[in-house]
Formats: sequence, structure tokens, C-alpha cells
Amino acid sequence: MRSDQIVSNLIVLDHPLIQHKLTYIRNKNTGTKEFRELVDEVAGLMAFEITRDLPLEEISVETPVTTAKTKTLSGKKIGLIPILRAGLGMVDGILRMIPAAKVGHVGLYRDPQTLKPVEYYIKLPSDIEERELIVIDPMLATGGSANDAIHSLKKRGATNIKLMCLVGAPEGVKVIQDEHPDVDIYLAALDECLNDHGYIVPGLGDAGDRLFGTK
Repeated sequence: MRSDQIVSNLIVLDHPLIQHKLTYIRNKNTGTKEFRELVDEVAGLMAFEITRDLPLEEISVETPVTTAKTKTLSGKKIGLIPILRAGLGMVDGILRMIPAAKVGHVGLYRDPQTLKPVEYYIKLPSDIEERELIVIDPMLATGGSANDAIHSLKKRGATNIKLMCLVGAPEGVKVIQDEHPDVDIYLAALDECLNDHGYIVPGLGDAGDRLFGTK
């Protein structure tokens, strides 16, 4: 899987399958079932790139022919932290790639007047300080939710954090880069801007509503 390092800690993934599926995710005529499946698939594809630097160790195994020296993951612990509720739509796709990962949850909603995130729930693995954490949210718009989630994790001892989103706006990317220069940001697409309502343009609409069939 290829990726383009755009600036600093921002990585925009350009794999053809990701870009192809993202086109259908963006399409307003894509129904809930297909939208959910596509988000799940893209999250799994993104997991390949975001785990590129996981450490390996060499072991010996018996093949049907002989003994072979081969590689396995060296036991680095992974934690997935979806931001509720839309982040849930990306978890299963990643878990299929990393089934041993533990899953925590951060509940945030955006105040419609101030556009600021409000935390209403948090439940994390007890050993987050030992884990590489992947914060998951389909949209990086104003950056408020991701910023608050990352601050919450750091306050509780997390030191190794990555952020995975489907699409992001430059405004949100800048917030994370300014507030958390130690956090790598992985996107399937960097979009143009935010509109007056704080939605990403061109974006894909409200990811939570499209995932769960609500309005």
C-alpha cells in the first residue's frame, strides 16, 4: 500500500482500492447497508498502512517440508479507540486485521451552537499507557472531537497515539498538528474546507447518520 507524506505528521493514503471505495462512500445515493460495508472495508485497508511500523521478531516453524525461520509480531499491544458514535463503523474492519486489539470508547457530541465537543462517556483498557492507541473517527472536521479525545487519553497516561479518519478538512488537521505534533494523522482524503455549518466540503455528509440510518 502506498501513501503520500503531505506535511509533518499527516499521511494521506492513495491506494487505488481506498480511493475507489471512498468514491461510493461520498455518493449521496449510496444506501445505509452499502455505506456501512464500504466504511468497514476502507477501515480494514487503512489498517495495513497504519500498522506498517509494528515490530517483528524472528521465530522458527515447522512447514510440511522443513524448518523455516519466519517473522511474527513481537507482541506490541494495540488499542482501538472509536469516538462515538460514528467511529464504531470503522472498528470491525480494523479488528479483522488486528483481532487481538482491545477496544475502548470515547463518547463526544458536538454542541450545535458552539460546534465544541462535549464528553459524555469514556471507557478504556486498563493498560493504555502500554499500548499503541488508534483513535478512530470517520470525519476530521473542526478537529474538536479528536483533539478532546486525544487530550483525554494523554491525561490518563497514553503516550503512543495515532489518529485514523476517512476524510479531513485542513482546519481540523491544523488543530491536531498544533495541539498534538506527536500524533500521526492518517486520512483516506484531505478535502477542501469546512462550510459555514462546520461540515467538510465535499465530504460525505454526516457519517453517523449514514452509518446508522438516522437523521
